[in-house]
Amino acid sequence: MVAQLQATQAGVNQYAELEARRIGIQIAFALMYTVIALIVLLSAVWIGLQFRQLLVAPIRRLIGAAQVVATGNLYVQVPIRRSEGDLAQLGETFNKMTQELRTQRDDIVRARDLIDSRRRFTEAVLSGASAGVIGIDAESRISILNRSAERLIGHLEAEALHQPLADIAPELVDLVATARSGVQRLVQGQVTINRNGRERNLSVGVTSEQSSDR
Repeated sequence: MVAQLQATQAGVNQYAELEARRIGIQIAFALMYTVIALIVLLSAVWIGLQFRQLLVAPIRRLIGAAQVVATGNLYVQVPIRRSEGDLAQLGETFNKMTQELRTQRDDIVRARDLIDSRRRFTEAVLSGASAGVIGIDAESRISILNRSAERLIGHLEAEALHQPLADIAPELVDLVATARSGVQRLVQGQVTINRNGRERNLSVGVTSEQSSDR
């Protein structure tokens, strides 16, 4: 019985000791759970920031490149990173687009320079011609007028260019219509022009060009 009493007393003492340490153990567990929760939260935030960086960085590069293109610089290229998946393919498409635009712009610039060169050559030749030369487009608007023609019709080139022939030299309208409706490349005739009270009889030849704009 004494042994049983001693064992019982030892159990009671042990329980009392555990009861005294219960609050400390609870606090320790609470701190541990708090630390684990903070670690999980910080990890989630870090992963979210990394994912945002992976997702937003290619879009920012595209936006920056598009802004550069908007200024007229078509030589900009977006860096391609295969790890970015569909965004990398989007960057490749953007680079191909800028390359095609650059090629088309260069072609247009070369064509414009060629047209300007031909126009200057034509103007230089026509300016020295003694005969009056008038060119019209498909809409019968004046596109070429040399100095001799200026004196004959009484209008400067700056006044006559891009104006309807009927407004500048209505006397020539019938011959032009005949040249366009007939099969002959050259139609000749006599017209009378009255400018500033001075009447002139002119021998006019009209030739048509088979092209898309004249």
